[in-house]
Amino acid sequence: MRAVIQSVRQSKRFAVLGLLLGAVMISFSGVWVKVSQVSPVTSAFYRVLIGAMILLPAALYRAEIKWQGQRYLLLCLLCGLLFSLDLSLYHYSIHFIGPGLATILPNLEVIILAAVGFFFLHEKINLPFIFSVPLALGGLFLIVGFEWAHLGRLYKIGVYCGLIAAFCYAGFLLTLRAVQSNPGGGLFFSTLMLVSFITAAFLGMEVHLTGGGFKIPDLKSLLALAALGLFSQALGWILITNALPLLRASLSGLILLLQPALAFVWDVLFFKRPTGLLNWLGVFLVLAAIYLGTAKTANAE
Repeated sequence: MRAVIQSVRQSKRFAVLGLLLGAVMISFSGVWVKVSQVSPVTSAFYRVLIGAMILLPAALYRAEIKWQGQRYLLLCLLCGLLFSLDLSLYHYSIHFIGPGLATILPNLEVIILAAVGFFFLHEKINLPFIFSVPLALGGLFLIVGFEWAHLGRLYKIGVYCGLIAAFCYAGFLLTLRAVQSNPGGGLFFSTLMLVSFITAAFLGMEVHLTGGGFKIPDLKSLLALAALGLFSQALGWILITNALPLLRASLSGLILLLQPALAFVWDVLFFKRPTGLLNWLGVFLVLAAIYLGTAKTANAE
């Protein structure tokens, strides 16, 4: 019995470490996008394409690639469409408002998911979620509200892109949950690989239709895109997805706050984002709102 308990504790320690490492990896997404010096959609395309190519050998090794039925394929197609919209909007937001705020905004999807659960799935709403909504709005106001009237058109578009990305990301997660509950959805690497390839196909069509190019200008850009696909897409996704089932939802939600928090820090450190005390307070309030938005899941355990 003691050996079993020790094994469980050890696995939880590794899960915490994996979740921390995954959150840190993904927090650099905006940095790689900015450094890549290609268009937002092009960087999103290479992000998922490289990620899918990394997942392919793992899926082949585990013999997971097999026909799983029409419903599974259709759900994966919908997943890929929603994820392509999310990534496209998120990468545009990075270019317009910087990696920090652009990463915080899509993470508001936890509040959207809680609202969807209450209004459409007949789930109970709780006090922490009720507090999370005004906290998020107040935090966003402290970050951009005082200067909103004086901000440029592209900056405002970037904020809107980030907020719409949150809805797309929420839809993606709901669809991915349906994929995973479908027979065959438990095939971890093949599902992530298929969704990544489908996402890359949608983004590739967007690059072509908008007149963008697939050219990578130099070695610096190539390395940034490789890091984006390897760390932010493939490894970060694998580490987080593997760790989540082993940990309490409340602890997972707290650790995952590192991703948007560090993204904002990187924006200030690497790209000299002007940030005052009220802006930092706003960041704290939004992160608190995101964490409270996860409380519904934690209480359901």
